[in-house]
Amino acid sequence: MIDRSHHASAGSARHSLLVTLAPLFDAIADAGGRPLLVGGAVRDLLLGLTPTDIDVEVYGIDGQTLAAALASLGRIVAVGRSFGVLKLHLDGYDVDVALPVRRHPVADDEPGTLPEYDPSLTPREALARRDFTINALALTPSGDLIDHFGGRADLEARLLRHTSEAFGDDPLRVLRAMQFAARFDLRLAPETAALCRTLLPASAGLPLDRIWREWHKWTTLGIHPSAGLRALDESGWLALYPELAALQGCPQHPRFHPEGDVWTHTLYVCDAATQIAERDALDAHDRTVLLFAALCHDLGKPLTTVIDEHGIPRSPGHAAAGVPLTQAFLTRIGAPGRIEHLVTPLVREHLAHLHTQATPRVVRRLAHRLTPATLVQWERLVEADASGRPPMPPERPAAAFLAIAQAEGADRSRPAPLVRGRDLIAAGVAPGPQLGEMLRRAYEAQLDGKFSTVEEGVAWVLQGDDD
Repeated sequence: MIDRSHHASAGSARHSLLVTLAPLFDAIADAGGRPLLVGGAVRDLLLGLTPTDIDVEVYGIDGQTLAAALASLGRIVAVGRSFGVLKLHLDGYDVDVALPVRRHPVADDEPGTLPEYDPSLTPREALARRDFTINALALTPSGDLIDHFGGRADLEARLLRHTSEAFGDDPLRVLRAMQFAARFDLRLAPETAALCRTLLPASAGLPLDRIWREWHKWTTLGIHPSAGLRALDESGWLALYPELAALQGCPQHPRFHPEGDVWTHTLYVCDAATQIAERDALDAHDRTVLLFAALCHDLGKPLTTVIDEHGIPRSPGHAAAGVPLTQAFLTRIGAPGRIEHLVTPLVREHLAHLHTQATPRVVRRLAHRLTPATLVQWERLVEADASGRPPMPPERPAAAFLAIAQAEGADRSRPAPLVRGRDLIAAGVAPGPQLGEMLRRAYEAQLDGKFSTVEEGVAWVLQGDDD
């Protein structure tokens, strides 16, 4: 339900935004146009959120007239065929002013295809082209809500419903449903889920960069990632990701996982990861790494799970087994290589705190194995994993590892080598392959704590003593 406590502040925010946009609205009206505030800004105002995307749609005039009308408001950037979109900055807001669209480009259009702008469209016709009813909302300059398709009621009911059959023009909208569900804790309306399932064959034509954009929003904008994953399942599109689909029904040890199967656990872990990201005020990059590590951490369980003689499921080696599956999944969604390089060592090492004592040697070696990921990122994943097992309480089982890493200066990178080539050359070692081998052995010894200064390290190398 929409939080009623936000209604007063939402009304104030609506009034404030409309006052800010008044010069824009007046300029458009003076030129003969009819402006409306549309889409996400209206949705966010109804939810009591601060709008970030300000979109104004203009009816009744063409792009050239619109551009001339707005020239007095500041620098205008024109985008699209016949100035279909005008971008401007107005009193702290970045505003997109556009003509209504009869048709958006779809996945199989020619590269560079632009929307078909049509100022003769009515608001109802244009809003019907929008993806979901919660985005097919508009406000008049005087603040009246235009809601032809029941978007406000769907927000109240936390339902994500397609606006019209035009939804099927772009199958990417199914993945948009995933990230919108995650952002606003929504579930798919049954008829929308059914329509999404019919679009599954068309998914093959979606460009990877567009797929990645929606998954990235799932990590950076979603505060209920489990709701997005449930929507993906309800849509039938979970089948596109066999690494995730295999988690459903995979049993776990009931003593350690009273919450249920691996899929259920993963949903809880993703939500816990988001709460950690919010608590630690992570930036978009670190949040993305944590959420994908949470999503992928147990991908190896379906391959490794066996039922022992006591009827208990066990998954030996699942952390290592999950690495190639994580790589395959991230490639499938178009994730950049820099994300995969960070997520995979976190997946591989997510159980490294078990059955071992936190000592400086153990922590230094773990920091080395995690590279380029860090022990700080790893500890957050371990916390999310441990906190995704309700009704068991959240916990931080690797806090001692992090404390030692911080004391060792190894929490945000692996320990820097103490002994370098120049140190050995100065001590009389000739350059060459033997020098490289000496440096490798010296670094291994440093991780094991056999010396703690450059001088001690050089002496250790020259003695040739591994003991």
